[in-house]
Amino acid sequence: MRKFKIPNMGALLAFEAAARHQSFTYAARELFLTESAISRQIATLEASLGVRLFVRAKQRVVLTRAGRLYSTQVRRALENLDRDTLSIIAHGSGGSYLELAVLPTFASQWLIPRLKDFYARCPEVRVNMGARTGIFSFEESHFEAAIHYGKPTWPGAAADYLFGEEVVPVCAPALLRKAVRKPHELLAYPLLHSTTRPDGWSRWFGALGVEDHGTMQGDRYELHTMLISAAAAGLGIALVPKFFVDGREAQLGVVVPYAVPAAAREAMRDDAAYYLVYPTELSHSKPLEAFREWLLGQAREYAEAQQ
Repeated sequence: MRKFKIPNMGALLAFEAAARHQSFTYAARELFLTESAISRQIATLEASLGVRLFVRAKQRVVLTRAGRLYSTQVRRALENLDRDTLSIIAHGSGGSYLELAVLPTFASQWLIPRLKDFYARCPEVRVNMGARTGIFSFEESHFEAAIHYGKPTWPGAAADYLFGEEVVPVCAPALLRKAVRKPHELLAYPLLHSTTRPDGWSRWFGALGVEDHGTMQGDRYELHTMLISAAAAGLGIALVPKFFVDGREAQLGVVVPYAVPAAAREAMRDDAAYYLVYPTELSHSKPLEAFREWLLGQAREYAEAQQ
């Protein structure tokens, strides 16, 4: 039987709090202990590891290099244990759940409004969602699947195509000095950019035959919710996925200043799209199989409705 070389949990909790606060005093207050108790726990931990974790400097403590590295791993392990404990409490012995990483705005504007249908069809499966905006290692995370925008290349994972992305420009009504009749007229206004699609405007103008003079310049935002808020505030024109604003323009405080002709929309498509990705070894997981089947059906219905 394997014996885990794991220090006392009390010592680990004391160390994590002290490392996070860089203070034994604040760690003691957080854990309702005395400062001397925290100091003893840290000393015991250092003795068991044979490594100095803190350097005492006057009235404060500073993590050593080993302390910084260890604190990162300890915090991650405690967070994972905390999350898994909450999941067990939440779901008990009934049913199962899927840990899903998803793009935040995609989750709020497309996935979550449809999730009630999934629960009606598969009441025994629950979906726990966390936010991720880029590729990550499944092995180093608790996630079992992810909804990803980009190319279908994710190391060690299978990728199921969901649908492509049609983008539209949006801005505050007051920003427009006159009606926009040609796409190049948008170049007269500040352009707002997505950090996850840095060449979005350049590709959009290129598909419409417009030379992209200065289209890489302008403020950048990581999330589409930020982009839409910036556009609504009159900071410029943002390029966002159509389904984020469809039918909600008045609610969001934006207008679409230029509607792309249907023929040009087809020229804008590439192999960057939304995908469901998951480790190949989990492909036969029951919760994942149920969610995958439902999600692919929803994606097909959505794509057909957009044609």
